Amino acid sequence: MLVDLHNHTSLCNHADGDINEYIEKAIECNIKYFGFSDHAPMDFDTKYRMSFDDMYKYEKDVLSAKEKYKDKIEVLLGYEVDYLKGYMDDRVLNANVDYLIGSVHFIDEWGFDNPEFIGNYEHQDIDEIWQKYFNAIEEMAQSRLFDIVGHLDLIKVFKYMPNRDINDIAKNALLAIKEADMTIEINVAGLRKPIGEIYPSTSLLVEAKKLDIPITFASDAHKPEQVGLFSDEVLAIAKSIGYSECALYRKRKREFISF
Repeated sequence: MLVDLHNHTSLCNHADGDINEYIEKAIECNIKYFGFSDHAPMDFDTKYRMSFDDMYKYEKDVLSAKEKYKDKIEVLLGYEVDYLKGYMDDRVLNANVDYLIGSVHFIDEWGFDNPEFIGNYEHQDIDEIWQKYFNAIEEMAQSRLFDIVGHLDLIKVFKYMPNRDINDIAKNALLAIKEADMTIEINVAGLRKPIGEIYPSTSLLVEAKKLDIPITFASDAHKPEQVGLFSDEVLAIAKSIGYSECALYRKRKREFISF
C-alpha cells in the first residue's frame, strides 16, 4: 500500500503503541502516505475513544511526527467519526485536519461490532439490522460531513449474515456515497476478525467500481505490527476489480495516486 489512511493511537483506550512505532512500521512497509484517524471524542461510548481534552494532544503529537519524519514519509491527520445522531460535535467536524472518516458502529445506540454486546444479535432480525445499518451509511453520506466511508460493511464482522442479497441491501447507500463524492476505504481489519475478509466485500467493491466511486486503503491498525498487513492481497483485489489509483487527502482536498 502506498496510501494507508486509517490508523489509531493509544488515546482511544483500545490501541497499543507509540505514534513513532506506527510510523516506523509504515516506513518499513514502503507506505508513502500514512494517516492517523483515531476515534473522535463524543459524549457517548466514552470508554473507547479519546476525550475532548485529548484532541489538542492528539493533533499536536501527529503534527510533530509529521515534521519529524517528513524526509521519509508523509504523515496525515484525520479523525474517525461515529455517525450517531445527537452525538456528533462541531469541535470534531470543524477540526483543522486532512480528512474525516465517517463510520457506523452503532445501530440504535447498540455497539454491534463490540464483542461485549455480541449477545444482542440473538434478539435481532438479521435482515432488519443489516438494512438499518446501511440506512445509517446512506444517511451519513447524505450529511456531506465526511470524506471517506469507514469499513463499508462492518455489520458482517461477527459473520451474522443476512438472508437477503447484500448488494440489494446496500444499493441506496452506494448511490448516496456516489452522490456525495465520497471515497470508500478497502480496510483489511476484517481479515483479523471472525468474518475473515476485507471491508467491503469484493462484491460490493465491484458495485462501487461500476459507480466510479474512488477507493483508498486502510490498515485500521490498533497495534504497530498491524500496519501494512495484507498489503499484497488488497492491492491484488483492487486491481482485479479494475482500480488503478487510490485517494489521499490534504486539508480536506482529494488527490489520486496510481498504484
